[in-house]
Amino acid sequence: MVIFAVFFALGIWLLQQQSALPTFDWAWLLLGFPFVLLLPTTGRTWRVARALLIAISAFGIGYFHAAWQGQQRLSEVLPDAWQGRDIAVLGVVAELPRSHERGLRFRFNVERTLTPNIEVPKHVYLSTYQDDKNPPLALHAGERWQLTLRLKQPHGTANPHGFDFEAWALERDIRAVGYVHSKGNNQRLDALAEGWNYRIEHWREVLRDKFSATLGAAPYAGVLIALAIGDQNSIPPAQWQIFNRTGISHLVSISGLHITMLASLAFALSYRLWRRSARLTLRLPARKAAATAAVLAASGYALLSGFAIPAQRTVYMVCAVALALWLRRNFAPGQLLAIALIAVLGIDPWAVIAAGFWLSFGAVALILYVTSHRIGASATREEQPFHFAVHLPHILREYGTVQWAMTVGLIPLLLGLFQQVSLVSPIANAFAIPLLSLVVVPLALLGAALPSEVPLWLAHMVMEATMIGITWLSALPQAVWAQHAPPVWSVVAGMCGAVWLLLPRGFPARWLGVLMMLPMFVNRPEPPDENSLRMVVFDVGQGLSVAVQTRNHALLYDTGPDYAGEADSGNRILVPTLHALGISELDGLMLSHDDLDHIGGTASVLQSIPVGWVSSALPAANTSLALTEMRRCRDGQQWHWNGVSFQVLHPVASDAASSKRHDNEMSCVLRISIGARAILLTGDIERYSEARLLQQHRDKLSADVLIAPHHGSKSSSTDEFVAAVLPNHVVFTAGYRNRFNHPHPDVQQRYLDSGAELLRSDDDGAIMIEMDARQIRLEHYRKTHRRYWTHRVARDDVIASTP
Repeated sequence: MVIFAVFFALGIWLLQQQSALPTFDWAWLLLGFPFVLLLPTTGRTWRVARALLIAISAFGIGYFHAAWQGQQRLSEVLPDAWQGRDIAVLGVVAELPRSHERGLRFRFNVERTLTPNIEVPKHVYLSTYQDDKNPPLALHAGERWQLTLRLKQPHGTANPHGFDFEAWALERDIRAVGYVHSKGNNQRLDALAEGWNYRIEHWREVLRDKFSATLGAAPYAGVLIALAIGDQNSIPPAQWQIFNRTGISHLVSISGLHITMLASLAFALSYRLWRRSARLTLRLPARKAAATAAVLAASGYALLSGFAIPAQRTVYMVCAVALALWLRRNFAPGQLLAIALIAVLGIDPWAVIAAGFWLSFGAVALILYVTSHRIGASATREEQPFHFAVHLPHILREYGTVQWAMTVGLIPLLLGLFQQVSLVSPIANAFAIPLLSLVVVPLALLGAALPSEVPLWLAHMVMEATMIGITWLSALPQAVWAQHAPPVWSVVAGMCGAVWLLLPRGFPARWLGVLMMLPMFVNRPEPPDENSLRMVVFDVGQGLSVAVQTRNHALLYDTGPDYAGEADSGNRILVPTLHALGISELDGLMLSHDDLDHIGGTASVLQSIPVGWVSSALPAANTSLALTEMRRCRDGQQWHWNGVSFQVLHPVASDAASSKRHDNEMSCVLRISIGARAILLTGDIERYSEARLLQQHRDKLSADVLIAPHHGSKSSSTDEFVAAVLPNHVVFTAGYRNRFNHPHPDVQQRYLDSGAELLRSDDDGAIMIEMDARQIRLEHYRKTHRRYWTHRVARDDVIASTP
């Protein structure tokens, strides 16, 4: 069972790394798997051969099972021709709607397409928007609506160590995203559609409304909502930051720990009550009845929570334990975990690429590793009947052992997935786990089930008291260890080291585990050599941000757009990527001009990364940023870092003093050169600024790589400017199907006619550039890190070029 589960998971993991789905030419060989199970188990040779064949078969089954699932999901697609067009549909609000700044977001199940000659994917993800002219739509979970939609194929940003929206959408079977057209014929048809899944989502929304009405503006109302129904969006970002810094994020969502607690409570109560009735006990043994109650409690709580991966894993393990009791068989702890692993990945093969999968199964595996088959612990438990006072030292010792295992054992996964580890996590979890799991969660569930408000307020009081210590720990300067992304091999070595370090006490040379974990910390990304640079043109959607790194310095040019609420390109893309690349501080931050698609992430960057200086062309009075010390960006400024020259070509001081100039024309233009090689960053300049550059700096405009002015708008990139720059590569930073039609086809053709290679962030993802005096190397992240689900931009939407 364990061998099969491990290699089944490895086969699925390998498939998810492929750039294209395989053919099924060799899948027929797996039909021989049942015969493998018939091989004899007597004799060492036969046992080894049988185990090897089971491993190979399990690997193949996992690989082709995931391929078949992927093929089924990708077969449903929104036609290119219908992107952005009005489509009338009839369907059901399939999940709890979540609020954003200007409306709602929700999953919608399409039952019927009313617009002729088009079939819309069955599951879409929608947003609603409201303004003074358009009142908000009052949509609720489980309702059937007729809506007019504008849809597009799922497409996200693609950056190193970034979030893969397209994988997220595929896992949830979302094959189109878009918004509800406010001027369409939008009307509710039924208050509650048929189906148990819609009814569950309706109950979840009723409970969320009850919690909100009862607790109002109480600071931790969102946490209680998350603990009761799994709506993590109810928790404010500021509180998430505290939870992440203290390492208790798993406690403020419905984790396996909470479900296990509830299932254990249901088992204990059912067992005690059932035994009191002789008639019931004769009909069904108390243990079997209690096991059934535990399964029902775990399943109900998990469904109410949204059935995330940790919840799935726990439910399947509880079901396996119940099955063992019913069948009167003993399953080893490893077999229980293997059953859960097979069930989770069999239903959802994309779970293997989710961080929650690795952390959830890794944590349980660590607990089993340090608590099962330990002779000392087993002997202590069997010495005498259970008495709480007598066994309290042993309980505390085992609790400490588990906390130590979690602290050490999850370090490799946390560094590999998030590039940070909470140093105060052992302390925070030591008191937060019992308080939240044994007090707050039961009270929150009682508050959800009972008409009284008292349990909810008691839960909030305990949560508020808990947060006093949590907030204090989070405020410590060294609460979190943050670093670069360690190499994959060092993470694997670190996991082996953690396993070795957690061997039973008395095992020789356990200290070797520390040495095996060291490479994760000391193998930093190698910075560029002297007289060379490394540049990342980020894929931030409709906006611009560029990072430049030399041997000992780093510069960030613009910070991309603001998205919605407290989400921006700074905290979603730039800060995580910079940290992962080993850039822990910036010598300079240059903001080309005051447009929100260029400075939207500035506050997040300044909050998270030390910055030496900030430069902008605009006076402080004209900028929307509250910066106390800011250099003026002016023509003639220049500096040198490690043999790399930086020179500002625009604007001039007289333009900055003029209020008649458009913000775009005030953009800082930066030339970066090494010998005869050069890269030109132009912000959003247009014809006026291009003409001035041609007049004042024509000899400095020639560049190997050009970041196209104003995202390739029609008002920029004149024929004369293109001829003067004559780039080998031109990069357009634009959002997929943006409303500005950037880059304009005429501008693209202009650069193509000049012989340049066209690169687009919506089609190529982030562009990584390495340059020295001899050569320039470019990497298109979306293409070099393509997976089989990666969205391909339709050729009608982009003009292709041959390098």
